[in-house]
Amino acid sequence: MPETIGFLGLGLMGHGMARNIVEKGYALTVSAHRNRAPVDDLVSRGAVEVKSVREMAERSSIVFLCVTGSREVEALIRGKDGLKAHLKPGSVIVDCSTADPTSTVALAEELAAVGIALADAPLGGTPVQAAEGKLSAMVGATPETFARIKPVLDTWAGAKIVHLGGPGDGHKMKLLNNFVSLGYAAIYAEAMTLATKTGLSPEIFDSVLRGSRMDCGFYQTFMGYTIEGNREAHKFTLANAFKDLTYLESMADAAKLVNPIGNAVKNSFGMAVATGGDGAADYVPHLPEYVGRANGVDMTPRKLRT
Repeated sequence: MPETIGFLGLGLMGHGMARNIVEKGYALTVSAHRNRAPVDDLVSRGAVEVKSVREMAERSSIVFLCVTGSREVEALIRGKDGLKAHLKPGSVIVDCSTADPTSTVALAEELAAVGIALADAPLGGTPVQAAEGKLSAMVGATPETFARIKPVLDTWAGAKIVHLGGPGDGHKMKLLNNFVSLGYAAIYAEAMTLATKTGLSPEIFDSVLRGSRMDCGFYQTFMGYTIEGNREAHKFTLANAFKDLTYLESMADAAKLVNPIGNAVKNSFGMAVATGGDGAADYVPHLPEYVGRANGVDMTPRKLRT
């Protein structure tokens, strides 16, 4: 029988992913959380709206989750009217969130005991790439589960799909990936603040790094705010970045690894979230403004100054 897909978490990334799933021929069930606009759009494209997780579970053979983190994933799976209680044996849950691998492994074992498979397939890319079906996916799953879900992943992960190993391995790799990218962000923010405080503008800083060996795709989207004034150049919140780095710390602790650089990067984002009025809503490329405020330097992009 053809797979029937449920999708929970229609935010910046999830909406584009779900749109590709339904537009490429899969029966899709969705549910609203706070924002009705993505649900209305998907229903107009052929999706069916349900009012509860239980109803979605009863209609779906594969359910995708694209929510904030492990706490939300655990609630959707373990809740009284959640997925574990109402999915049929033989169903699959695909967690596309960035989550704590320790939680993922525990959930996979718990679900396997009732005949439900769990795969973790965290994302690489931006909301624009989600809408275009050009994300990448880092997948942790048994070989059998991976083979089953891959045709659905293909609808939205047109850039790259890598099967890394068993459940939990996708989330481990995602945290490592985010550590590297957010580490870049913390370095760029501090380096530009130091440059500004010593008389070198961000534009001068960029004129040297852009096109050099230090340039990369992440650098260009990060600098889209400071240089171009584009507030939405990279729509990943400071709060989510900080959350991911706390998961990295947990992963390192579980492995008994000393990670001073990881903690330094975490503290840079923690400072922004703790001290800024919009710290939970601002995006990663806005970090230089927070580092600047802590050092008496105005890092507001020149194009946005009045």
